[in-house]
Amino acid sequence: MVNTEKSLELRHFRCVLAVAHSLHFARAAAELGISPPALTKQVQETESLLGTRLFQRSKRAVTLTAAGELFVPEAARALEQLEQAQDVARRAGRGELGRLEIGYVASAAYAGVLQAQFARFRAAHPGIRIGAREYAMETLPELLDQGRLDLAFVRPPLRLPDGVASVVLLRDRFVLAVQADSPLARLGVVAPANLAQQAFIVPEQELGTVEFSRRGGYAPQVTSRPGSLLAVLTEVSLGVGCAIVPHSVMASVRLPGVEFRELAQPAISSEIAVAFRRHEQAPAARAFIAQLRAAALA
Repeated sequence: MVNTEKSLELRHFRCVLAVAHSLHFARAAAELGISPPALTKQVQETESLLGTRLFQRSKRAVTLTAAGELFVPEAARALEQLEQAQDVARRAGRGELGRLEIGYVASAAYAGVLQAQFARFRAAHPGIRIGAREYAMETLPELLDQGRLDLAFVRPPLRLPDGVASVVLLRDRFVLAVQADSPLARLGVVAPANLAQQAFIVPEQELGTVEFSRRGGYAPQVTSRPGSLLAVLTEVSLGVGCAIVPHSVMASVRLPGVEFRELAQPAISSEIAVAFRRHEQAPAARAFIAQLRAAALA
């Protein structure tokens, strides 16, 4: 009769498999580091719990019964799955497995910062899957704070919730994007006074527009806020206005009808940063944050 008060444990599987492998109780006991009587007790307990004999024993030989022949490969498979589950849990706890959701603004990709950090992290943590998606910059802090994203590549300055911190990965500068046929395209360097009467197309990060206009002593005449940098440059190409954008866009994007010009010194700094939760607990996210902190600019 099957014993219903107890169930098989890991030790039962290991003892049966050791005996099945060597078909010798003394050798199996030595392999497991226990005494032969202790091993015999474990096997007998296993058979009692199963309600059937797994081994035929005689003074000269140990053989598997029909039930044993069927049980052993299943027990080996179960033990392997258990060990795999333990390994997965340990690796996840060390930050070697898991999944990350990352949000970014397009200029982080134009500058190459996004790709560089992804490549480095994937090389060091191949077991972690990464999902990445472009978002409107003003939505990223809230998505991060709500736990819907693990990291966010942004353009400071940007108001962050109290529980969110950031590190700067790149310092860039702003330049001017103008339509190729515009008189501004004939200038080598553009001064604030040159834009006093111009219509501005403002990207998500408006710092460059605001600061350059302040230097000229006027309020910018904002005609459009289309969102993404590609949408901004498209409107520039259509003659809607000019736009002050990061230099990384000038270095990586070529759009018909758009020219880029340097702004008068002193340069207006444009940064790319990564935001994350201050007290992150997920091992995979903590591993990426550690990489970002090591790469951060002073």
